[in-house]
Amino acid sequence: MKLKRFLLRYYPPGIILEYVQGGEVKTKSIDLLDLSAATDVDALVEDIKKAEPLITASRKNQIVHLILRLQEKLRQQVDHKFYLFKVLRAHILPLTNVAFNKSGSCFITGSYDRTCKLWDTASGEELHTLEGHRNVVYAIAFNNPYGDKIATGSFDKTCKLWSVDTGKCYYTFRGHTAEIVCLSFNLQSTLVATGSMDTTAKLWDIQNGEEVVTLTGHSAEIIALSFNTTGDRIITGSFDHTVAVWDVGTGRRMHTLIGHRGEISSAQFNWDCTLIVTGSMDKTCMLWNALTGKRVATLTGHDDEVLDVCFDYTGQHIATASADGSARVYSAETKKCIAKLEGHGGEISKICFNPQGSRILTASCDKTARLWDPQTGQCIQILEGHTDEIFSCAFNYKGDIIITGSKDNTCRIWR
Repeated sequence: MKLKRFLLRYYPPGIILEYVQGGEVKTKSIDLLDLSAATDVDALVEDIKKAEPLITASRKNQIVHLILRLQEKLRQQVDHKFYLFKVLRAHILPLTNVAFNKSGSCFITGSYDRTCKLWDTASGEELHTLEGHRNVVYAIAFNNPYGDKIATGSFDKTCKLWSVDTGKCYYTFRGHTAEIVCLSFNLQSTLVATGSMDTTAKLWDIQNGEEVVTLTGHSAEIIALSFNTTGDRIITGSFDHTVAVWDVGTGRRMHTLIGHRGEISSAQFNWDCTLIVTGSMDKTCMLWNALTGKRVATLTGHDDEVLDVCFDYTGQHIATASADGSARVYSAETKKCIAKLEGHGGEISKICFNPQGSRILTASCDKTARLWDPQTGQCIQILEGHTDEIFSCAFNYKGDIIITGSKDNTCRIWR
């Protein structure tokens, strides 16, 4: 093994090693999820050297320099005030979803008009209209971090894979017998997973367009799915009240997470693949050990359905959004509620952290999106202007652009 170069990853903090083994270029990452501005760099570098044979004494100064750069990034205060940059009358019929590529240079919108549109963020111009579906385009995603492909999942029971450059369709994935309502690429960008109302999920090979495996076993619709970062596991959340953990290589079910008493609304792995968080219509959020499938904690407090849950990038905090109009922040370590985010005048359907973990964004049926401080629960800013329910919101990777999608048929860019 020969080390070629280091790459820096800001969110979550880490150093990627690019090395050559047997003539092949490979990468592995050193995750520094607990790094803070106060971390003792020399001690940390010694620990890294002990654990990682590729890092020899001669490389020590380089590593020190990279960690100092990461610390510098962590010290940067985020008190960005967002203003409305553009309103895009994106589609004739209502939007279903919005999503950024990694850098935020472009984004996509899905719609009931059976198309997905690709937009340039800086100019607000439409780059491509992806046409071909015969029903609502419901689930959409970029293959981030690469961002050269788009997947669209439709009520026409198919998923299509598109080129970002040309807008041409590479493949149409056929096989589901009911609507596709969720999809996701793995981080390695080799597979796309689709979840359907037919109770199954399917994994598709991006290179040859073939179905790799069907994940069967749920007794009701699958409405959420998520790969872990290493790409060897995928979770599916279902209306049958359970979440299943699958081995991606074999399609075998490893665990069934049983405990919720209502439909699952959302499910996600943390960055280091050790925990899974699930939200349910039973008003709770549950935390599970991803390796054993055992429940670690039940996070209670909401008075109505939990509609969305997420980890921050480092996996240290969990945010929940509820139909009771509030959001909550919990510590993944202590399982305690750190902050209550109160102020919305209606249900919150979407919640996400900025990549730095210093802000939370919520989207609500009260026609506003709000920015919060996750430590204090204080509302920092209200993004107003939509004339109907906001059901989708997202940050770009830098955390300095926001996109919101609404039932008023527009999406808004805030920067």
